[in-house]
Amino acid sequence: MTLPPQIKTPLWLLRQQLNTNPSGCLDAIYKSYGDIITIMSGSTPIVYVSNPLAIKQYLTNTKEITISSVPLGDSPITVGQMGQQGILHIEGLVHKNRRPILMKAYHGERMSASGKSIYELTKKIIGQQTLAKTFIAHELLSKITLQIAIEVVIGLREGERYEKINHLYTSCIKYERTSLFNIVKDLPFTQVNLGRLSPWGYHKYLLREIFEFLYDEVKERRQEADPSRTDMLCDLIFACDETGKTFSDEEVRDLLFLPILASRDGATHSLTWLLYWVHRLPDVRQQLLEELDSLGENPDPMKIVALPYLNAVCCESLRIYPSPIFSLPRVVISPVEIMGYKLTPGTVLITNIYSTHQREDVYPEPKEFKPERFLEKKYSPYEFIPFGSGARSCIAGSFSIFQMKLVLATILSNYKLELLNKGPERQEHSNDQCYAKSGIKMVMHGQRQHQEKRQSLVSNLP
Repeated sequence: MTLPPQIKTPLWLLRQQLNTNPSGCLDAIYKSYGDIITIMSGSTPIVYVSNPLAIKQYLTNTKEITISSVPLGDSPITVGQMGQQGILHIEGLVHKNRRPILMKAYHGERMSASGKSIYELTKKIIGQQTLAKTFIAHELLSKITLQIAIEVVIGLREGERYEKINHLYTSCIKYERTSLFNIVKDLPFTQVNLGRLSPWGYHKYLLREIFEFLYDEVKERRQEADPSRTDMLCDLIFACDETGKTFSDEEVRDLLFLPILASRDGATHSLTWLLYWVHRLPDVRQQLLEELDSLGENPDPMKIVALPYLNAVCCESLRIYPSPIFSLPRVVISPVEIMGYKLTPGTVLITNIYSTHQREDVYPEPKEFKPERFLEKKYSPYEFIPFGSGARSCIAGSFSIFQMKLVLATILSNYKLELLNKGPERQEHSNDQCYAKSGIKMVMHGQRQHQEKRQSLVSNLP
């Protein structure tokens, strides 16, 4: 076996550096070791790749390399407790059967039908902000994305049951970002369930409450048996597995857990960074407003998402601060050669999305926010990979960028916000998500009047 250069930094220190300064840590690794590196997790070599040619080699090789559903233990990447029959824990024919069923809720007519709901919800929540009062963008955006996720996945938009599941997911996600939980997560000897009042026990309690809620929801909805509903839960109840049998209540429950969590968490981080860049760079914001105003008042959501500069801005934000920053793992199952390195069975391969997006040979001046690069060039799926690639890419990738466009367009078109910290924002990393440490502090200055929109249009006429 010939492995790529191996990082000498102790794993505990590497994890700490990655959590507190993800971009700085990965930039330093790239500069010192190159675009294919090895980290040892016990006796298992984990190879991180940010070379597009190498990424293509192993993603398109299904003979010697397979997808992995195995958590990586001491790797800097961790997989939470998301249900043993959830999409991250299944593989082979089972995964091949389940994936398109879950994706149905995020594509085609379903996605188009969500456009008006996203617009109305965004306008409602943003409009509740007090004028001239500072707010945290991440907190506000999380309300929007979680409600959208719950509606798409289990079809709840209001009422007692909606409020309960909203509260449970919000509590769980908020707790997982606390310093206390991150300390416990990194110290195995502290992971003892001493009941709800203990750090590890409280997390277990929240997960148990979520799973119990989802299980009860599945049982109730199965009794109703309404095939006209268009949420993911309905799709799963009426679907069949690879043997022709309907899914058990436990399996449907496990499959529902991650889509809500992922739709809310990753989408919130991405939207927060998007608001940050657009309000930090006045020229970008002005060009976006001119493009949005060209559609007139109350435009069709599908016309909004088709705007080229809006798409370029969203893509550039996902490039410079992708969330997640790594792909899910693949495992070598028979000897294979990748870019001259001979890898033996058991070697884990992971795409380093962040460092791939920072390559100067692909993205000149990679630290600069330049949306026009996405108007001038079409990137391959091995160069621009914000949602991963292949059979383990994010099932909600298309919906995520659809949501980003509509939320941003709704905010910019209707409200005047100001970014309080115009300087560089400090990043942190947790659960493979890169997020803004401050949550991005902003202030609301009121609604954007239609007269302002017309003036913007007139000033740009030839």
